[in-house]
Amino acid sequence: MRTITLLLLLATFSAQAQVDLEQRRAEVTRAEKAFAQTMADRSFEAFMSHIADDAVFLNGGQPLRGKQAIAAHWQQFFKADTPAPFAWGPDLVDVTGSGDLGYTEGRVVGAEGAVIARFVSTWRRDSDGSWRIVFDNGGCACPGDVPKNDAKPGE
Repeated sequence: MRTITLLLLLATFSAQAQVDLEQRRAEVTRAEKAFAQTMADRSFEAFMSHIADDAVFLNGGQPLRGKQAIAAHWQQFFKADTPAPFAWGPDLVDVTGSGDLGYTEGRVVGAEGAVIARFVSTWRRDSDGSWRIVFDNGGCACPGDVPKNDAKPGE
């Protein structure tokens, strides 16, 4: 009887310990969309809140290592008196089996609405449940890569 009770307890604990990967994908999707919204809102402080202290932005082969280096470079894109120079959004999101690392990829759209690049970001889930970017990269868009909607920066 004790063995059966112990097995039932272990099965219950194991089921509770499993990560809901769909929920985590949804969390990463929301985090990426909120991150993109910071550009539309012209909120540099909010932008930086999505970045881990130890993050690396690959920056075209010249890595920006750490939150301070990223801030120094990216502040130029957040001039309050100018429209957003670009916008982005995820079209591919996934998480690891443990549910603590996430991946986002998508289009970057310039101020005129044309696709100008693709981004790739790696997100890490903190102990408080928040997601922060640990790696980020962008590159040229593939020919024929068109936006899924008519969204423009700032919308």
